[in-house]
Amino acid sequence: MSDDAMKPQGELATRSVAMPRDTNPNGDIFGGWLMSQMDIAGGVTADHRAKGRVATIAVEGMVLLQPVYVGDVVCCYADIRKIGTTSIAIHIEAWALRHDTGLDAKVTEGIFTYVAIDDHGRKRPVPPA
Repeated sequence: MSDDAMKPQGELATRSVAMPRDTNPNGDIFGGWLMSQMDIAGGVTADHRAKGRVATIAVEGMVLLQPVYVGDVVCCYADIRKIGTTSIAIHIEAWALRHDTGLDAKVTEGIFTYVAIDDHGRKRPVPPA
């Protein structure tokens, strides 16, 4: 860690390597690619907790704090914050393991909300824990 006081919150949900195909014209990783990695991490977590299909319905408070570079390993950490009747709100942090320094840096965070759905795409209750 670059700062021992700064540690990821939640459980490691996914890990991906930022590749050249994921860059903008300036050579930095697209924010949309990063957001999709976070959505995958949240979806995996929500699917597990809901015991079945989920769909993303909202993203709140996402702020890009630092750029992600080609070769960085992006680690997404998920922490379930609220479970409603049919929805699950998950705080997701994305951290980059810098390929050149080996240090971790928090690059963004946000709240992703998922709704549990059945095989026909209709809302269904989230089962008890």
